[in-house]
Amino acid sequence: MTRNSLNEARTKIVATVGPACEDEATLAEMIEHGVDVFRINAAHGTQADYERMRSKIVRAGEMAGFHVGILLDLAGPKIRLGKLFNDQPLDVEIGDQVTFVRGDTPSNDRELTSNYTRLIDELSLGDRVMLADGMISMQVVEKLKDSVRCEIAVKGTIRSKQGINLPGTSLSVSSMRPEDVDNALWAARNNIDFISLSFVRTAQDVLSLKNLLASMDASALVIAKIEKREALEELEAIVDAADGVMVARGDLGVEIDVADTPVAQKKIIRICREKLKPVIVATQMLESMHHNRRPTRAEASDVANAILDGADACMLSGETAIGDYPVLAVETMNRIMIRTEVLLKSQPVESKTRFSSRVHPVTSAVTHNAANIAEAIDAKLVVVVSHTGGTAWVKAKQRNYIPTLGVSDSDAVLRRMTLFWGIMPHHVENLENPEKLIEKVTQWGVARGMLVPGDRVVYVTGTGVLVNTHNLLVVHEVPPIKS
Repeated sequence: MTRNSLNEARTKIVATVGPACEDEATLAEMIEHGVDVFRINAAHGTQADYERMRSKIVRAGEMAGFHVGILLDLAGPKIRLGKLFNDQPLDVEIGDQVTFVRGDTPSNDRELTSNYTRLIDELSLGDRVMLADGMISMQVVEKLKDSVRCEIAVKGTIRSKQGINLPGTSLSVSSMRPEDVDNALWAARNNIDFISLSFVRTAQDVLSLKNLLASMDASALVIAKIEKREALEELEAIVDAADGVMVARGDLGVEIDVADTPVAQKKIIRICREKLKPVIVATQMLESMHHNRRPTRAEASDVANAILDGADACMLSGETAIGDYPVLAVETMNRIMIRTEVLLKSQPVESKTRFSSRVHPVTSAVTHNAANIAEAIDAKLVVVVSHTGGTAWVKAKQRNYIPTLGVSDSDAVLRRMTLFWGIMPHHVENLENPEKLIEKVTQWGVARGMLVPGDRVVYVTGTGVLVNTHNLLVVHEVPPIKS
């Protein structure tokens, strides 16, 4: 058993569950190799499928002895083509023309339909329409009452149900369809830890989901997926409203020029760091490992650069859901993370305390200075008591490289910590007694070979004098082992 280990990666791994990895033994092995959060993609399957996956993930976490988190990724208003004429693929060349028509049934092979009933109304002359994540591009050249004619600009093969992107077109579609609302309610009832919202355009989209969850007394953190041009224009407000952010580079790379995508990624990460919000970088991180045992050098560099930019987590999608080597993909990403994070050791701890609305100002100040003291005395471990996850959240955003144990008596809080950079979740009962806490952590660390006599450990906890506040900082030296 390698989890927890003082040598494990600080950056978290989110892995998508799918046919390639959904047996419990494989999921447990993926946890052992570094998965912190499993993603269930609600764009595929039914709630019965989600429940089956959830149950397997829970049992795999028990097998691995790790409080693995679960993220439900709501599909959102993904616009797709309907079935083509006779459901046959259509090869198109530059200069060819196709026509979008109302309804569900095309009358010939050059007519296209869509699952978005207002598409024809909301397209305008000159608008770009892109299919299959930008593999095919066309432009509107004529608009009639019940049809829109487009000219092909980038050739390719059109197939039924391909995704449609409309860069630069303002749509009235809601960020949550009825099925998204239903799936969010399922997540609330089943104590899912994170819910990501697709195609966010405004802060109000995020707040609508948070209000829905609040009505169910759900504690799931809401992750806003940035994949629309409008989201970049409203980025700071969206980050303020969300609990975390996902850089969804697939659709984002179609909505904006592909040359602008790396710059957009860096901007999103920077703003999330400034606002103390976790950020996940997603899509095609180790894409070639769908069928290859090794990633390309460019993919390894992509993961490394996301880490150096300040990402809290990197996500695997098809690599683990449908790829040939799901466990190896996780192990490879984990290895890249560990090698890259060596460069972070030399980065100084921020000198200025950064305050978060999630915790008392005293807690922020004590947590910040715990890291400074740990650095000064070369502590082996920092231990942060967290009843709600707020203190661990603040500690994670400080980016102190000394290993940090986030302890709580709540399994839900421990699962939430799985997305916090550098925080290793660990269950401890009776957190109110600092002496008992120190005793339990010391016994645990010595038993696992993490701590030896003479090692110093810094604890952040509370005296109980200030309610919901961590106002106690303790430096403990591991005593000699009694013979």
